[in-house]
Parts: sequence; C-alpha cells; structure tokens
Amino acid sequence: MKLAFSTLGVPGLPMAEVIRLAAEHGYQGVELRAHPEEPVHPGLSKPERDAVADEFKRGGVEILTVAGYARVAAEGDDQPVLDELAVLIELARGLGAPHVRVFPGGGDQDPATADATAARRLAAVAPYAADLGVRVLLETHDSHRAGADVARVAGTVGHGSIGALWDVMHTWLAGEEPVASHAVLAPHLGYVQVKDIASTEDTTPVALGAGVLPLRACLDTLDPDTWVCWEYEKRWYPQAAELPGMLAAGREHLLRLGAPKG
Repeated sequence: MKLAFSTLGVPGLPMAEVIRLAAEHGYQGVELRAHPEEPVHPGLSKPERDAVADEFKRGGVEILTVAGYARVAAEGDDQPVLDELAVLIELARGLGAPHVRVFPGGGDQDPATADATAARRLAAVAPYAADLGVRVLLETHDSHRAGADVARVAGTVGHGSIGALWDVMHTWLAGEEPVASHAVLAPHLGYVQVKDIASTEDTTPVALGAGVLPLRACLDTLDPDTWVCWEYEKRWYPQAAELPGMLAAGREHLLRLGAPKG
C-alpha cells in the first residue's frame, strides 16, 4: 500500500513544507488541491510548474493527483467544462502527476441525463488525456455518491484514460457496503481516498480510527499496490484539529489496517 495525503488538510501551506511533512512522516505521495487559493493552481506558468515538479523530485515525494473542481455532469454548455478539463490535464502533465480528480456535479437532474452528460464530456477529453499521459478520475461525490453511480459513467466511456476515485465516505453515506463499492469500481479504480468522520450527521473530520467509517473493510478489498490517500477536510472544517500532528499516527493506523491477514 502506497500512502499519500491531500493538501486539503493543510490549506495554503507552501510546497516546501508539504514535501517536508510527507517525507518526514513516511508518505510517498501528495494529492495537490488545484484551487486559486492554493500555491499550485491552473494559473501557474510553465516555469512555475517546472519548479514545483523539480521540488517534489528533489524531496523524493510523488505528486499523485491534481485535484480539480471541474463538474462533468453539471448543466450547461459542454465547452466551458471541456476547457476546464483540458487545463487541468495540462497542469497535471506539467507537474508530472498521473491523475486529475474531477467531480460529477449533476445536481438534481435526472440521473440518466447527468450520466449521459458526464460520459459525453469525459469521452471527449479522453484521447487528449491519453496523449498527455494523464488519467481523469471521477470521484464518488455529490450527485454520484455511490460506486455504482460512478461506475455507470466510467463504463459508458470505456476508455483507459477515464477512471474512478473511490472516496470511502461518500459510498458509505450512500448506503453501499465496501465490498460492493469495490466490486463495481475495481475495473476503473485509480486510487482510494480515506478519511474518518464523527458520525453520519456530523462529517467533521477526525483522526483515522476515531470515527465511524469502515476503513478496515475498505482496505481489505484493495490490491497491495493501490494508492491510499488521506483526505482530511481541514479547509472546510477550520475548527478541526491540525493535520500535521496526526500524520504519523494516521500512517501507522493505515498500515496496521492494510497488513496481510493471517
């Protein structure tokens, strides 16, 4: 199991500090939140992108993903969404990241309509992503919270450069058992986001193992070489504890859960 953490847990932290935290606490990779309020975002110039990539290489830490905010099932014209996807794919290529994370964002549309919109847009960018060596991952989130929802879209596209990102909180909140989530997502799975929350009603992030999510059951389904990323949502819950002080214990918890069962 290869471990990463998301910079959603350390809002605005300079990349040098992100790299230091990952290296010192045994995380092989980092998921970079690609938002204008963060140090890494689509507005970076090529020299700035090159500098970030070089900094991570020198630190021995991989950039796992550019976590973008494109909403591929959203209502409206296709072109703005396609443009946003292209920019994120180019950012990932420039940073040497293998993945781009996107959201469904289908709102309260008819599910079949939202599925068709998302599949059409992802199919349109799939060849470009493949040419640049980047895989676009649709996260289990919002209108497509269950694994079965995302699998429908990815399966319709049927292209190797389009895959799935399993956020275990959302599939659990959708009422899907981990083994069922994995079964439908496995053909498309890029990697897994883990977290822990206080309760079904209170999604405030807590230390891994201190909440209610079935993390062991999720990890039990995975191949040993799967990337697992801790997405601690500090940005949305400023009252939550600081992530850096929990990284070491979080890593140990995940490694214990993911250890071979004998």
